[in-house]
Amino acid sequence: MVQNPILRGFNPDPSICRVGDDYYIATSTFEWYPGVRVYHSRDLENWTLAARPLNRPDLLDLSGVPDSCGVWAPCLSWQDGLFHLCYTVVRRFDGNFKDTHNYLTTCATIDGDWSEPVYLDSSGFDPSMHHAEDGRKWYLNMVWDHRPDRTFFRGIALQEYCPSRRQLVGERKFIFDGTAFDCTEGPHLYRHGDFHYLLAAEGGTGYEHVVTVARSRDLEGPYEVDPAGPLVTARYSPEHPLQRTGHGDIVRTPGGRLFIVFLCSRPLPGTRRSPLGRESAIQELVETDDGWFRLKSGGPLPLPELEIDLDGTGSAKRASATAEEVIRYGFDSDDLPDDFQWLRSPRPERLFSLRERPGNLRLHGRESIGSFYE
Repeated sequence: MVQNPILRGFNPDPSICRVGDDYYIATSTFEWYPGVRVYHSRDLENWTLAARPLNRPDLLDLSGVPDSCGVWAPCLSWQDGLFHLCYTVVRRFDGNFKDTHNYLTTCATIDGDWSEPVYLDSSGFDPSMHHAEDGRKWYLNMVWDHRPDRTFFRGIALQEYCPSRRQLVGERKFIFDGTAFDCTEGPHLYRHGDFHYLLAAEGGTGYEHVVTVARSRDLEGPYEVDPAGPLVTARYSPEHPLQRTGHGDIVRTPGGRLFIVFLCSRPLPGTRRSPLGRESAIQELVETDDGWFRLKSGGPLPLPELEIDLDGTGSAKRASATAEEVIRYGFDSDDLPDDFQWLRSPRPERLFSLRERPGNLRLHGRESIGSFYE
């Protein structure tokens, strides 16, 4: 049995894609450097850290970024022989105004040198790229409206992206205003059968979080919301071990099975505190006779454990560390282990050294612990 969450401890906002038999999940890193974690699996059960793409100053510089800002909700996709990674750099979080800059970078291999980023816009956050069947590419994001007489979460916008010109082209159109759950964000768009399906996160990223599905025969809408309500949520089950479930993404296996990954948290018993933050979980989906998605387990409440067994030989043994296992780190190379990270700075040589005393990690004192720089 697969135990949720599959990515434990500060791995929110999962975006999943498949390349052949390989699956990749990208998660948010906020003010931590390098930006974005990408995990790899071949069975959807056992995941290993495969890359930290935003690892150069031209890709990401978080100097001066406040706590809880930085890289929000990356979107990872594969098309035309390239990985496409959209991401937001948030430089202001408090108040009516938010400084949210959206970028796109590409790479032929997940652990290679990612391209110089393309600036897309600063209209909101949670960028996503939809690769249409006709070869065109469509950029989506939630739009932030700072005006005091409006709702901040304006809705989901769609605009074409031109790879040859490396810019957005044509008119931006709002395709989804959201539902009564409000706080509509985290869009992902899929073509399946006769419909375009729009997945969105709603309700805020707390205990009211939900995953909403809407669909349309036309890319630009109008989009009809699933009449059954949220696809995934724990908002009606406060005692469930997986809480704050939302912000999902869907992947299809070579055999046609559907899975959704989504964020969650695990509060300590009797509390609403989750020391490990927001994590990433998985559930299998099925399709109804009228073409809507449902959790295979029934209802919107995700299971703490499930059987996946992609190859039909029995669920793979989970390879991640348990409480009884010990991970030992050495400092014998010139680079930190990939799962190490630090705050904000794209210039790690100013913060630490693995060369000044070989076999050891030497830390350099910089500014005070309250500094947003180094």
